[in-house]
Amino acid sequence: MTRLQGKVAIVTGVGRSNGIGAAVCRTFAAEGASVFFTHLYDYDKSLYPKNTEKGWPDLFAEELRQSGVQVGHMSLDLALSGSGSQLLEEAVRAVGFPTILVNNATYSVDADFRQLTEELIDAHCAVNIRGTFMLSAEFARLIEREKVTAGGRIINLTSGQGKGPMPGNLIYAATKGAISVFTESLAAELAPLCITVNAVDPGPTDSGWMSEEVKEALLPQFPMGRIGVPDDAARLIAFLASDDSQWITGEIIHSRGGF
Repeated sequence: MTRLQGKVAIVTGVGRSNGIGAAVCRTFAAEGASVFFTHLYDYDKSLYPKNTEKGWPDLFAEELRQSGVQVGHMSLDLALSGSGSQLLEEAVRAVGFPTILVNNATYSVDADFRQLTEELIDAHCAVNIRGTFMLSAEFARLIEREKVTAGGRIINLTSGQGKGPMPGNLIYAATKGAISVFTESLAAELAPLCITVNAVDPGPTDSGWMSEEVKEALLPQFPMGRIGVPDDAARLIAFLASDDSQWITGEIIHSRGGF
């Protein structure tokens, strides 16, 4: 498994061991890529109090280094102005020049029309839209500026907004839907630079947020007989990050086991 040998990848939103971001980092490292990941303890702790430890990023970095790759990480709030440039500078310094970007970080608070506020809208847009858009643009500018003829890979995470309504989660659904539209248009712009841009919708994934009641309700909707796990998404993302996917761009891939 050396499809990513010698490459450098950035993965955002890696705050806990059983999340999709962590699975992506493990797969990348196993495939030979050096990894720089971001995390935000306070946010992850608020959502996953039982699965988030303050010192975990250092332990996880050591785990990844066992694959013989370079690893770096930083705490980063993508809602802050200039965070994209800051991330790229630190990644280059710590592990080398990145040609793979996985936009996994997200902000999500359930809210129906009764709970909708300007503050909630702004918080979602700051991370899911502005943070993702600006980091992607800064990443592409870096590759263009350095004249990387091999191009690069941008892989965004979505949540299947095009598959049906998501009542009770209005702002999250809308901002993730914006990422899908952004993916398609950015792919056309970056194709001349040999930078592919794709998005992955992993469907409902057992990454630590599902109760037993939720699992019981979801399982009958998976014709393959099991609920998705983070490794399912990680394998697809590793393929999209590899040279094997060089002719695939502008796609929103719904990889959800038939859900």
